[in-house]
Amino acid sequence: MNYIQHLSDIVIYHRKKAGLSQKSLADIAGVGKTVVFDIEKGKETVQFKSIINVLKALNISISLNSPLMDKYKTEHENS
Repeated sequence: MNYIQHLSDIVIYHRKKAGLSQKSLADIAGVGKTVVFDIEKGKETVQFKSIINVLKALNISISLNSPLMDKYKTEHENS
């Protein structure tokens, strides 16, 4: 799976469903219009913090999954 293209597609879909232009999404997210453009074009050098801001503005959450996540959660619940 190409995660960058998948992220790009999800951002475009949510932005359009919300009726937002790239500029209006950027304003809501507190980033430059170029950041939204770059995310949607699959640019690999966008800062993670900027991606997070755009995802928050679109009410998209990130979930981390791996074969070890259950073990990680169990070990860190007891810390």
